[in-house]
Amino acid sequence: MKRTLQGTIVSDKMNKTRVVAVTRLKKHPIYHKYYKVTRKFKAHDEKNEYKAGEKVIIEETRPISKDKRWRIIGKQ
Repeated sequence: MKRTLQGTIVSDKMNKTRVVAVTRLKKHPIYHKYYKVTRKFKAHDEKNEYKAGEKVIIEETRPISKDKRWRIIGKQ
């Protein structure tokens, strides 16, 4: 079973690569308030079909390059 995450594309300037920002809520250990934590992943997009601002689902995969370990499997 591969991990899947949902996020928004923040950059589409590279060829066959998209930068996807994944935001989640984290609870503060002392104050017990929730705050947003955003992490960016480089994801493979073989046909350059996804553009910035689109919500997508990414899936963990084998290493494709030095930084790419995810690929886009579809829109949200």
